[in-house]
Formats: sequence, structure tokens, C-alpha cells
Amino acid sequence: MFKVGITGGIGSGKSTVCRLFAERGVAIYDTDGAAKRLMAESGALREQIVAAFGAESYTAEGLNRPFLARAIFSSEEARERLNALVHPAVIADFELWAEAQVGEYVVLESAILFEAGLDKHLDRVVAVLAPERLRLERSMKRDNSSEEQIRSRMATQMSDDELQAKADISVVNIFEEDLEPMVAELDFRFKTFARENAAR
Repeated sequence: MFKVGITGGIGSGKSTVCRLFAERGVAIYDTDGAAKRLMAESGALREQIVAAFGAESYTAEGLNRPFLARAIFSSEEARERLNALVHPAVIADFELWAEAQVGEYVVLESAILFEAGLDKHLDRVVAVLAPERLRLERSMKRDNSSEEQIRSRMATQMSDDELQAKADISVVNIFEEDLEPMVAELDFRFKTFARENAAR
């Protein structure tokens, strides 16, 4: 299965791009949703998290999100420790999921695609870019957050320049109506790449 990754910073519009691919019948893997599901449902991952962060990581109801959130927001080392457990589980889950899909290619959506090492498991990576002011406005409106809150989240992510340097393809999302023809063109290109890949 040919695998495409889509990434972008907060407010870039990567989820909108993924929705347009989904509307064209492409299967989308949401890494955020997968990470939450695996932390809640995977026995092996649960054991690793408990070993790393203590029994308080889970309650009778399941994953203790407030406890883990406090742990990782107060310590960069703790965040890296949790990511080192969750990222490999997500990658393994994605590989199994991708092989079970029909169609010529699949799309993986992740804000931290390069940081998580997901690019090593993909055939192409698309970076969705947008001017910082526009990203701020979109995020503040969508999340009902302050500019300071959004800027602090932006500071933890790769810049558009870094994403553009690392990605195979970059798209600039200023006007949403321009995205549909861009996605149609990418869909054609990825189907072509997938067929060439399969023929080898």
C-alpha cells in the first residue's frame, strides 16, 4: 500500500485537506485519535505507561488523562518518555491498518509527523502551510483560545520553513476554495506514484 503523510502546524488547515481526500474516497488515519485509542485499549501500552509513570496513570474508568497531562506539561523529559512509548505503538497500528485498506493509497494525518519519526514509514509527505497571522486567526476562532495560548502551541511545533524543507510536497492554504483543485491534482499524482510503485 502506498502511504502518504499530511502534516502542518496549528491552524494550517491539514484537517481540511484530509477531509477533502476523504471525500474522494481515500482512507485517512488520524494519529491523534489512534494514540488516544491505543493508550486506552492496548494492554501492552498500558503496562509500559504504568511502569513509566506509576499506577495513577489509570483509574477504574481507564486512562487518567488529567494526571498524565500534568506530568507531561510540567516536564519535557516526561513528555519525551511518553512519546517514546506511544509513537512506536501508533506506527505499528498504522502499518496494520494500512495493509487492511482498499484503494491505491492511504493518508496519515499528524501534526508531529517528523518529530514522531513517521516519515520513515511513508512514501510521500505533504506539508500544509499558511501565513502565521492567518493560522493564529483560524486557531483562535476555532479553539476559542487567546493569541498567547496559540503562540505557545506554535512554539512547540516545527516552523513552516522547517516543514517545507523536510516535506516532499508543500501546499499553501490561504483560501479554502483553492484547496479542492490542489487536492484533486495531488490525488492524481499519488495514484500515479502508487501504480508505478506497484509495477516495480
